[in-house]
Amino acid sequence: MNYMKTALLLAALTGFFLAVGYLLGGQSGLLIALVVALGMNLFAYWNSDSMVLRMAGAREVGPQEAPELYGIVQSLAQRAGLPMPRVYVIDEDQPNAFATGRSPEHAAVAVNSGLLRHLSREEVTGVLAHELGHVRNRDTLTMTVAATLSGAIGMLATFGGLMGGGRDENGRPMMNPIVAIAAMILAPLAASLVQMAISRSREYEADRAGAEISGNPLWLASALQRLHEGTQAIPNATAEANPATAHLYIDNPLSGGGMRSLFSTHPPMEERIARLQAMASEYRAAPQAASVRRGGSVPQTDRGPWG
Repeated sequence: MNYMKTALLLAALTGFFLAVGYLLGGQSGLLIALVVALGMNLFAYWNSDSMVLRMAGAREVGPQEAPELYGIVQSLAQRAGLPMPRVYVIDEDQPNAFATGRSPEHAAVAVNSGLLRHLSREEVTGVLAHELGHVRNRDTLTMTVAATLSGAIGMLATFGGLMGGGRDENGRPMMNPIVAIAAMILAPLAASLVQMAISRSREYEADRAGAEISGNPLWLASALQRLHEGTQAIPNATAEANPATAHLYIDNPLSGGGMRSLFSTHPPMEERIARLQAMASEYRAAPQAASVRRGGSVPQTDRGPWG
């Protein structure tokens, strides 16, 4: 159902983009919108990973620089049947992580240094398994397309609104100026809401996939609890400077402050944790699963020697 929902939402976003183009410029606007959408998606397909990693200030690490982190990713990739992704570290104290790349063969996993400082080895394993779940489900490409279309709708609506909409064959305006201004405001908002819905559905799937890859849903449940506490308390300057990348992270990096937190690209953390707890009970993955309350606290693991 989540895959079908994602496909329908992407189709809706694409149709909405073309409709805005037609509304603002008639058939010529529709054609321009189609060309712009194809061009932006092609550019994003080939360059999104390098752009995101550069915006985040990520530095690539190998087995020499980060042997334990690299080893966990390598082991999880083998369990998931995936090629070894590139591994990056971002110098941010907020515990968080994301994956990017157009395919499993061109994937990268990036973690904030705060993730290694504040979480245990088991919790870090759960987070990395979640990110590899995104890679296996090809969510990194899906979310890149969604973000590109959403941004293109905003750009198109702004341009069309400023120009007052298109004109028909007789040279008369196709749209009332007031309607054009309304479209300039409402179209990007509606596109962002669709993008958020796509992001939320993919997070649930990545949580499930990550729990399966790691073998213990409670590791990720515990990590999500700590991550949520961390994002509420510790600002992420890099993400605040580039809010368009917020949907890529395992938890909303903008939750620590600002009005942007009202428009979260992530599902409620309590629901994500509750679903993982239910999985733990089904899998009997950990002996303490029965003692965990739905929506309440999760068992915390000991800290690992991350340094």
